[in-house]
Amino acid sequence: MRPFRIDIPQADIDDLHDRLDRTRWPDELPGAGWDYGVPLDHLRDLAQHWRHGYDWRAAEAALNAWPQFTTTIDGANVHFAHLRSPEPDATPLVMTHGWPGSFAEFAHVAGPLTDPRAHGGDPADAFHLVLPSIPGFGFSGPTVERGWEFRRVAAAFGELMARLGYDRYGTQGGDWGAAISRELGRTRPGNVFGVHLNLLPGAGATAEPTAAELAALSPTERDRTLASWARMRAWLRDRQGYADIQATRPQTLAYGLTDSPVGQLAWIAEKFREWTDPRSVIDRDHLLTNVMLYWLTGTAGSSARIYYERAHADYHGRPPEPSTTPTALADFPCDNFVPLRHLADRTDNIVRWTPQERGGHFPAMEQPEALVTDIRAFFRELAA
Repeated sequence: MRPFRIDIPQADIDDLHDRLDRTRWPDELPGAGWDYGVPLDHLRDLAQHWRHGYDWRAAEAALNAWPQFTTTIDGANVHFAHLRSPEPDATPLVMTHGWPGSFAEFAHVAGPLTDPRAHGGDPADAFHLVLPSIPGFGFSGPTVERGWEFRRVAAAFGELMARLGYDRYGTQGGDWGAAISRELGRTRPGNVFGVHLNLLPGAGATAEPTAAELAALSPTERDRTLASWARMRAWLRDRQGYADIQATRPQTLAYGLTDSPVGQLAWIAEKFREWTDPRSVIDRDHLLTNVMLYWLTGTAGSSARIYYERAHADYHGRPPEPSTTPTALADFPCDNFVPLRHLADRTDNIVRWTPQERGGHFPAMEQPEALVTDIRAFFRELAA
């Protein structure tokens, strides 16, 4: 375990500013809005703030308030923050981000989870947090060999928790973090006693339901199934392109995103706009810190490779392998897919399913209080 501190050279910040000043902007069709991608005015305004209003040094100092480390696992550099609770009997919990996220996603939930006493909560709900960066992402990147799909990441994070001395712990995640967290619980049931997710892999409608399938469901689940398929069709029609590119030609994409900060900004900012609840407000400085962790580390390409590796793995296209570990889903209404309980119960040991009133794909940034509340309640129930 090597102590790690973020210390970006000023020359890198100056280079970023120079590139932003020299941005070559594209045209756009009048009145197109978001139909073709990020509108020009929206991105100009965000880039202007990035250049003249955003303070990386303040963000860097805030992240450095978290104890951070790196270690080598399975040939890869793994970066992580390790936030030990002041409560000695706190529950160990590894929280994993996804794409296009980072460990910085958890800035608003880390304090309440590690020190509930200081945030008006019950000290019995405290957690020791481990916040790793997925290999290939941010300070865990770039990877230097093939094969870093989510199962290999899960195995690496299991080794990380063992090195930290945690024999029994919980997992939490969304997006790729959900796949990794679930896989940790599936493969290490003797270590992982609970899996909390805000996205459930493989639990949405992937084909149009038949009349016979719908007839076998309750009215509520029938309505959700139709909604799930409608959202999936919209996704495949208008929003799947980024994943297809990252799953097939991540290297070609990397040239543009690694050379152009506005290109990197557009690639990520679009997802934060389209995948969040319109009622949620994500602070744009928080968004830009997330973008900076891709830009400053040059990991646009290596983070995208997790899509390629999954798409070319021998298990791709198969249903998820069953997990017996107690699992909870916080169901945020504006996430990309509508999860279906009757599908989830086939492969997962679902013991808690909580519909949320608001929120989308990035609940730690959109609805941190709701996410914290649900995490606490789940692990409290397991301990009862």
